Amino acid sequence: MPQDGLRAVNVYAISDGDELVMIDGGWDVPAARAAMLEGIETLGATPADVSAYLVTHHHSDHFTLATAMRREFGIPVALGEGERDGSTIATTPVIDGLFSQIKHLLLMGAPELATEISAGGADPYEDRFRVWEPPDSWLADGQVIEVGRRRITVIATPGHTSGHVVFHEPATGLLFTGDHVLPTITPSLAFDGVRAEHPLRDFLGSLALLRELPDTVMMPAHGEPGGSVHTRVDELLEHHRERLDRTAEAVADGADTGAAVAGRLTWTRRHHRLDELDLLNRMLAISETGAHLDVLVQQGRISQDQHRGVLHFSPA
Repeated sequence: MPQDGLRAVNVYAISDGDELVMIDGGWDVPAARAAMLEGIETLGATPADVSAYLVTHHHSDHFTLATAMRREFGIPVALGEGERDGSTIATTPVIDGLFSQIKHLLLMGAPELATEISAGGADPYEDRFRVWEPPDSWLADGQVIEVGRRRITVIATPGHTSGHVVFHEPATGLLFTGDHVLPTITPSLAFDGVRAEHPLRDFLGSLALLRELPDTVMMPAHGEPGGSVHTRVDELLEHHRERLDRTAEAVADGADTGAAVAGRLTWTRRHHRLDELDLLNRMLAISETGAHLDVLVQQGRISQDQHRGVLHFSPA
């Protein structure tokens, strides 16, 4: 991956007999393309043998190499149907795609950051926001995909994006979790062309859904495969419970806008302050803070009112 944060994305090959499909696609950069072709070759296959790319969500590190392989080799690409609106961030110029995020920054009381992003400063990697193509087909929640004798079930897990899906194979006890459940980090929320109305509510609901299923082995899009999905889901739920508490405390201490609350919190495992983050991650931090404030309002722990286009929060 062409950045200093996450180093790689995992792409999984599912095969049975002559059938071969890929889960996720990777980022369309030369090194990833070379790794993809080498990986297919190690299976004793060629790109012509791949029948489909099943993509967990529309972000560039999962989707763009899949569509590049389609252009070169004719491999169809499938994406969760909930991405129909949010995927505009992938099919329009960057500023058009970020309009929903910029609007939310203004609502959260961060006009300077919104202006900076509007000027084009949130595009640190040229390949990140290239114009993408739509998928060949849309995956429905509960849809079963046959790979030879194997059966892969699509499960809608909105939160990270509105149309994020995971792929469950009950017979092997594997769950291909995309960015929904990651082993060492928590995914960003609602980085979509059309921002979800309640992204953290969606994410927590999707986690609870996986917790109700029989436990499975986690096959994440980033980090080492393996480990219990239930265990990691419990850790993520606890993380957000703690984060909600810290957010409520910031409001109680007088922070009354999303931007002000985000400035009271720390970010990443290294506990950086908001002003220590780069432009894109400041936007994501304020977006996530807004999602936590939304849940706190729903829980009745804080109240909100809007004044001159900015939401203001206070203890309930």
